[in-house]
Amino acid sequence: MTVTTSRTAEPARIKADALVVPVPSPPGDLDGPLAALDAALGGLVAAVMADGEVTGAAGQVRVLHTRGDIPAARVLLAGVGEQPDRGAWAAAGRAAARAARDAGARTVALLADAGTDGGDVRAMAEGLATGAWRLDAFRSTPSGGKRGRARGEMSVVVAGGALAPARARAVAATAEAVNLARELAETPSNHMTPTILAKRAQQVARGRRTLSVDVLGPRELTSLKAGALLAVAQGSAEQPRMIVMRHRPPKSARATREVLGLVGKAVTFDTGGISIKPSAGMEEMKMDMAGGAAVIAAMGLIADLEVPAEVIAVVPSTENMPSGTAMKPGDVFTAMNGRTIEVTNTDAEGRLILADALTYCARQGATRMVDMATLTGAIVVAIGDVYAGLFGSDPAFTELVREAGDETGDLCWPMPLHPGYDPLVKSAVADLSNSAKKRQAGAVYAARFLRDFTEGIPWCHVDVAGTAMHGDHASGFGVRLAADVAGRVARLR
Repeated sequence: MTVTTSRTAEPARIKADALVVPVPSPPGDLDGPLAALDAALGGLVAAVMADGEVTGAAGQVRVLHTRGDIPAARVLLAGVGEQPDRGAWAAAGRAAARAARDAGARTVALLADAGTDGGDVRAMAEGLATGAWRLDAFRSTPSGGKRGRARGEMSVVVAGGALAPARARAVAATAEAVNLARELAETPSNHMTPTILAKRAQQVARGRRTLSVDVLGPRELTSLKAGALLAVAQGSAEQPRMIVMRHRPPKSARATREVLGLVGKAVTFDTGGISIKPSAGMEEMKMDMAGGAAVIAAMGLIADLEVPAEVIAVVPSTENMPSGTAMKPGDVFTAMNGRTIEVTNTDAEGRLILADALTYCARQGATRMVDMATLTGAIVVAIGDVYAGLFGSDPAFTELVREAGDETGDLCWPMPLHPGYDPLVKSAVADLSNSAKKRQAGAVYAARFLRDFTEGIPWCHVDVAGTAMHGDHASGFGVRLAADVAGRVARLR
């Protein structure tokens, strides 16, 4: 995948298979790139707009055949909607990329108005670079005619000087990282076990001088007394792994003494355990590792962007299976920090493995942490698939994460962590219960449970259960968020 820039804004001089032009809603009078394009195509743009075929509505893509009037065989008019945010610009890019892929295009050029905000241009370019991706490793006749992990990636040219070359390289790195997160999450669980995921993390670190990886297996986890993670893993034939990645820029390049911790849940398949899930849709539970996939991919991106802050990532990985050795409702286990947990629902396993990972991350030197996890169906009921749920122990840090979401399009909506919710985590026989008996505030309950394992440092929990998957596919949500948070932490003094 490549993302390059071109100074020219003249449609007749832009070489690509398809030319993509964003259109607002309502389109308004023709000016800028649309006017230039209309002139080059003999009034075709004005004609389709007059007919009402182009409205600029979010997600709308109108394909025009250029008949050889300009080098691009097709023009894609991509609607960004009314008052679009970064997410809308990215979505328009993804929609245009899919239309271009379906038309056989391999190279697309983005031509935006000179007055368009640079962040919006970047978001749409990222959408173009990621929107056509699909996992092809398991297709007998993959797109492109050659078997491989993924096909449909676009080469993107940002025309008119709308992005500086350095920003274009950052867009390419971001798109590669997002697509990697999607690949890891979508790969079937028999091909993406905790052991394989750890090997993929090692591949991410290979060749990136600031990145290192340590992989902790059952022996190390037992020594660390990671009883919560081991409890979930005991029902599976697959061994658990705790993947620890470190980005250490040279001391001379570090801009802050802060150390950001990133923690990502990676349950490579979740049956629910003894509290088994319904069979319908269970195949999607291969993506219950989307938070961990995003963290692993983000660490590669953080290294590529040369973020001048130390970052440590901890990804606990296991399967959650029912078996004769599986944890049972009513069992009590001791987490790494010494807190005892009564397991009342074995399908509330994500918070168990995160508990040990958060404790470990803090004890490894993190001064503030963000965890990402497909944690609760309750957050989907509450706010759907537009925003992730954002919970935090420190208002200033929580606002930093929220602003990073707005900037990147990985939107996060702040949720409460009021002391009034504390009774939900109480157990009759242990320090904590992993599931509340009352059917209320499920997402809040899970976040409140996690807070007990954060060692008192500023921490945010991002529940991505609604945003990590779009239908049958992973979205890569969280990669951009994590990298942007790292950049913001690097500016803290």
